[in-house]
Amino acid sequence: MKLTLEGIRKDRDAFEKAGFRLPSFDYEKIRENTESRPVWIHFGAGNIFKAFQANVMQSLLNEGIMDTGLVAAEGYDYEIIEKSSRPHDNLSILATLKADNIVEKTVVGSIMKSYVLDSKNDREFSALKKIFSSPTLQMASFTITEKGYSLTDGKGQLLSSVSEDFAAGPASPDSYLGKVVSLLYERYLKGRMPIAMVSMDNCSHNGDKLYAAVTAFAREWCDRGLAEAGFSAYVHNPLSVSFPWTMIDKITPRPDAKVEALLKQDGLEDLDPVITSKNTYIAPFVNAEECEYLVIEDSFPGGRPPLDKGGIIFTERETVDKVEKMKVCTCLNPLHTTLAIFGCLFGYTLISEEMKNPLLKKLIKLIGYKEGLPVVVDPGIIDPKAFIDEVVNVRIPNPFLPDTPQRIATDTSQKLAIRFGETIKAYEKSPSLNTADLKYIPLVFAGWLRYLMGVDDSGNTFTPSPDPLLDSVTPYVAGFHPDTPPADLSVLDGLLSNDKIFGVNLISIGMAELVKSYFAEMLQGKGAVKAVLEKYVEQP
Repeated sequence: MKLTLEGIRKDRDAFEKAGFRLPSFDYEKIRENTESRPVWIHFGAGNIFKAFQANVMQSLLNEGIMDTGLVAAEGYDYEIIEKSSRPHDNLSILATLKADNIVEKTVVGSIMKSYVLDSKNDREFSALKKIFSSPTLQMASFTITEKGYSLTDGKGQLLSSVSEDFAAGPASPDSYLGKVVSLLYERYLKGRMPIAMVSMDNCSHNGDKLYAAVTAFAREWCDRGLAEAGFSAYVHNPLSVSFPWTMIDKITPRPDAKVEALLKQDGLEDLDPVITSKNTYIAPFVNAEECEYLVIEDSFPGGRPPLDKGGIIFTERETVDKVEKMKVCTCLNPLHTTLAIFGCLFGYTLISEEMKNPLLKKLIKLIGYKEGLPVVVDPGIIDPKAFIDEVVNVRIPNPFLPDTPQRIATDTSQKLAIRFGETIKAYEKSPSLNTADLKYIPLVFAGWLRYLMGVDDSGNTFTPSPDPLLDSVTPYVAGFHPDTPPADLSVLDGLLSNDKIFGVNLISIGMAELVKSYFAEMLQGKGAVKAVLEKYVEQP
C-alpha cells in the first residue's frame, strides 16, 4: 500500500481492513473549491499542524460542514514540502496514541495544496499571492515556533535578513516574516480585504508577537517609501487585519520508530523518515496524544471557518489568557517540570515511566491539587480540576508518548518563575492563604539545586540539559558534595533571592530556609533524594 491518492484509490479495501480511517469527502471537488475560493492557509507544515488542525479540518470535510480544504506553506525548510508532502500528494498518517494501548490510524487528506514560501521562486510565490488576493480568504495561521516571530538576535540586534528586507521592500524579501508581510501587502493592494493572522504557536500572547513583527515591516516599508502609505494603517486596524491570541495544547513528539514499524506491518510502503539539509526530521506520519485543546480569541474581521464544530473553542481575549495561565501556572507545566527535575535525578528516560513511581505521582498531585488549585486562574470554559485529572491520569502516563525528562528540563531557569512563582505570588496576595503552607513547591526548588550538581541520586554524573543561565547558576552549588551535609548554606542566598528566576525573592518571603533545609537533606549520600521524598511526600 502506498500513501498517495492513487494508492488509496487502488487499495482502499486494504487500508480499511488494516484499520485506517480514510477521507470520505469528494477529494476532487474539494480541491477545485479550494483553488477557486480558498478560506484558510497555514504556515508551518510541521507535526502539530498535521496532527491537530489538519485533522480537525478533515472531520469538517467528512461531515460536509466545510467544502474547501487547507492550503499549507513552509517558509523555513522547503524540503518539508518537496520531500515529504508532495511525494505523498499532501497526505499524511495520524497515529493517535491512546493511553489504553490502542493506536488509532487516520489518513489525513484535508491539505489540498502545499507551497514553499520562497519569494525567489516565481511560480510558488505568484500562486501564494493569488491566494492572498482572494476575497474568500479568511485566515492565515502559523505554527512556526516562538523564535519564528523574532526580528532580532540574542543581543537585540536586527537579524541581517530582516535588516536587508527593511531596506529592500516587499518585492522579494528573504526573511520568513518579510515574505508573509509581502503577501499581506499584496492583499492590501488588491482591495484592502480583511483577514485574521492567527498564531497557533505555544507561546504566551502569541498574537502580539505576530502583530509586532508584521507592523514593524509595514512601518519600515511605509516610512522608507517602499510601500503605499496606507499599508501601515491597514495592518494596525483590527477591523482589517486582526491578530488573535490563542492557546494550543497537544503533545506531538517526533515521529517514533515503533509507530513506523507498526505502519509497515500493515503493508505501507515508503514511510522512511527524511532528515533535511536543515536537520528537520520529517516523516509521512505523525504520532500524537489523543488529548488536544485549541482556544482562539474570536476576532475575525472577514469571517471565520466553523472550527468550533470540530472542537476548537472561540472566546474573548481575556478568557484565552486565563486558559493559558491555568495550564502554564497550575495544571500542566508545573507538573511536567517537577517530573523533569526528579526524573533526571532518578535516572529516568521517559516521563511516562515516572508515573509508575508512587512518590513522584503523589508529589505532582500534591503540587497540582493541594497547592495549585486553591489559587488557579479559572477560565470558566475548561474546568481546572478536570484538566489536572486528565493530565495525571491520561496524558502524562501515556506509555506511547516518548517524551523525556531531559528534554523537558531544558531551560528550567526560564520556567520556574511562571510555573511556580505565580502560585507563590497568589498565596502572598491572598487574605486567606499562607505562603508558609507551601511545602512541595519548595521541594521542587531544592530538587533543582540538587539537579544543578550534575550527579543523580545513585551517584552517577549526568549533563544538565541546555539552559541559558547554566553557567551563572551552577557556581552556587559547586562547593557542595552529594555525600557531605553542608555546614553553611548562605552561599545559596544570592540565587534564592533572584526574583527573575523564581518569580519572587525567596528570602524576603521566608521560603528560602525551607528550600535550603530540603537541599541539605538531599546531600546525605546515595538515595538521599529518594529519602527526602519519602519523608515529606509520603507523610506530609
